[in-house]
Amino acid sequence: MTGTPSPNPAGLVAFSGSSQTMSLIAFCAVGTLTLLLCVMTGPDHDDLDEFYTGYGSLSPLRNGLAIAGDYISAATVLGTGGVIALCGYDGVVLALSTALSLMLLMFLLAEPLRNAGRFTMGDALARRLPGRGVRITACAVTIAALLPLMLVQLAGTGQLMAFILGFSNESLKTGCVVGLGVLMISYAAIGGMKGTALIQILKIVMLVGSGAVVAVLILRHFAWDPGALFDAAARQSGAGPAFLHSGLQFGNRPEARLDMITSELTIVLGGACLPHITMRMYTASSARQVRRSLSWAVSIVALFVLVITVIGFGATALVGPRAITTADPQGNTAYLLGSRAAFGTGVSTAETFLFTMVTTAIFLTLLASVAGMILACANSLAHDVFAARVREMPARREMALARLSALAIGLPTILLATLVQHHSLQPLITLSFCLGASALAPALVYGLFWRRYTRSGLMGTLIGGSLSVLLLMPGTNLVSGSPASAFPHADFNWFPFTTTGIVSIPAGFFFGWLGTVVSGRRTAQEQRRQYEAVEGWILAGAVRRGR
Repeated sequence: MTGTPSPNPAGLVAFSGSSQTMSLIAFCAVGTLTLLLCVMTGPDHDDLDEFYTGYGSLSPLRNGLAIAGDYISAATVLGTGGVIALCGYDGVVLALSTALSLMLLMFLLAEPLRNAGRFTMGDALARRLPGRGVRITACAVTIAALLPLMLVQLAGTGQLMAFILGFSNESLKTGCVVGLGVLMISYAAIGGMKGTALIQILKIVMLVGSGAVVAVLILRHFAWDPGALFDAAARQSGAGPAFLHSGLQFGNRPEARLDMITSELTIVLGGACLPHITMRMYTASSARQVRRSLSWAVSIVALFVLVITVIGFGATALVGPRAITTADPQGNTAYLLGSRAAFGTGVSTAETFLFTMVTTAIFLTLLASVAGMILACANSLAHDVFAARVREMPARREMALARLSALAIGLPTILLATLVQHHSLQPLITLSFCLGASALAPALVYGLFWRRYTRSGLMGTLIGGSLSVLLLMPGTNLVSGSPASAFPHADFNWFPFTTTGIVSIPAGFFFGWLGTVVSGRRTAQEQRRQYEAVEGWILAGAVRRGR
């Protein structure tokens, strides 16, 4: 097919019964297979290194696939795809920011993180500034940064399953959230790092592979001409040429350009420092392995940016924004609608199978993303809070605590997800990235590279940066003041930006500097000597870290 097809929402939004049946069978099969993989690859009861890092046994390619799998979450696939479909150019910039974030991790933080840490973010920060208070605070910020993302993806599961399978009963949607939440807890508790890595590898191969095929089919609709695709999307968007220029997502407010720049900076800094991503640095056996793994991860993420751009524009051109927003006001179904539209109205058995691969890949993305986040939170809770209380905790006991921690993190997450599933979840996604950019990024940059940095400065960064985000976030325009906000019928929008980054990122760095300055000369000199003692380990990997 060539030319510029006209949108046909009625024919493209509804999924056929055969597609729904195949999707349900595939979901059940994938859930069973992945759980079996976790059981088969799960660590022994007394092997902490295998549970926390998988012994660093993954090759650079497999580790790179696992990093990319952790990095491309369901929120990225569905949320970014929706922004591309509804806002065009602004969505593409958002997708590119996610790729740039991984490059920042590769070039600046990856090797020092691998050298400084052993299992968790608390290990990396306590390497030069030891103390139980540092570990407990790092654990608290880890959970605070990842809990909103877990809620978004679990809460979105019920809506997505209902959309694909044709469920309309609210109890069925809630049942999907609970059932999948239990499955994700099982992945983290049983499989550990190696088990979740295998799931991430399977997920990213299916997601990028099926997405690439769909992107090729969409380009075929437009005679293999990306320009024709973009022009058709601009015409169907209702915005005309503005669809291909910046401004649609943030409007025409005086501060819109600054809001866009701040949002992208928050994504770049926050995405690179989220704990479920940084924990993958500890699975590499050497600095060279880290570099090679991240090279693969960046290449895979860059390929997926191209795929999601084509599918997002294809959804606008073939389905139209009205059908997209009818299915979901935030555009979270655009990726699915664009994939379905690529096949046209007469769908063959092979095309139905391919579409089932797409839906299964997104289903697996939901499972794998939350499992990795639960594992990061559980590891931090067990290792930084409980195990740090005693000088030498038996390995078997610490692993049992890690598995119980997965349960302790997962059950409240499931409960909260069932409560927020009918609200706009965009503020929760933004909250996670803001905490990563405002608390974790300054702490890592200062902690890994600034010799004068003190324990008071670290606590100031983590606590001050987090509080800045939590105080400012309720006043942003994502929470109230617009039809798309979490509380559309209220208006307490006093902070005229989409993210808190314009204030909270400088605040995180400032509180770290201030805490260091007020620490006193003697304390600063003592802690500088502590850093110099491990500087070679952190920056050059001169000696392999121990416990």
